[in-house]
Amino acid sequence: MPTAAQEAGTKAPLSPFAVTTPPSAETAKGKQDPCADFVPQAKPQNASRDIVGQDLDQVRERGFMTFAVYDAYPPYSWLEGETPRGVDVDIAKLIAGEIGVEPRFTFVMSGENLETDLRLNIWQGSALNAPVSNVMMRVPYDSHFACRVEQVVFNGQYAEESIAIAYAKKDYPENPPVPAYFRIDTVGVENDSISDFYLTSFAGGQTAAGVRRYPTVAAAMQALADGEVMAAMGPRGQLEYAIAELGPKAGIGLHQPPLPGLAKSRWTLGTGEHFAHRPLAYAVDDAIAAGLADGRISKIYDSYGMTHQPPER
Repeated sequence: MPTAAQEAGTKAPLSPFAVTTPPSAETAKGKQDPCADFVPQAKPQNASRDIVGQDLDQVRERGFMTFAVYDAYPPYSWLEGETPRGVDVDIAKLIAGEIGVEPRFTFVMSGENLETDLRLNIWQGSALNAPVSNVMMRVPYDSHFACRVEQVVFNGQYAEESIAIAYAKKDYPENPPVPAYFRIDTVGVENDSISDFYLTSFAGGQTAAGVRRYPTVAAAMQALADGEVMAAMGPRGQLEYAIAELGPKAGIGLHQPPLPGLAKSRWTLGTGEHFAHRPLAYAVDDAIAAGLADGRISKIYDSYGMTHQPPER
């Protein structure tokens, strides 16, 4: 399972939270081109271990395409028995349907960082000769990062994700909590996530005492429902899914307050494809554009009790 940091572009298994380091103030002001300070990498030579079948025509001829999705990562991708489920799984099915082929899924573990995930699953493969996939889902779209991984086409933006706070309505009957409240109140977070790092350092560490760490966002939300903590902080999608699963009797509210000092509280999610197969990448992007335009992607999110936050494209 990736972390919020990888997903946003900063750290690894938080793979979905692999957030890239934001540019310095000097870079942001002095350079319009986010890649101006980057020295191009050598192009990979025969890197992929399963290059056959990556071309769009070959994909259509063989009748299926492969998608890499993160393992055990509800509400985005997980196996229910032998059945793939989740938002990313359903969007992948939409993509395959638009292209006219069957979707097949490879459930992958998150690596040390996003670059590792892309190398193992899109453009090189693993040391165990595992084949690469045609498409990787839930790849953060960030121009400051994309130019540094030239082996991958970053496109297919299908949603935005953001940090939010869930809270017990009985503890906050009038005003929902903001970060400053956690100097005294308790808040659950996923261990080593963006929310963990943020609250540990917020206001010079004044909110660190209120932080309670859990292995997953779902566990933090269960602790909130059980009354162990007064609030939980994490990616909005995961919080909303947990609220839907827990039901209205849990008495949990949700809001997105300002988060002073957090450089990246929102990020865009898309897909990644091998750089040598741009026609396939364009077809994937067109499929997602169609799903956004006619509301199918929004309906997918709604089916899991989540709010679709449309991306800028």
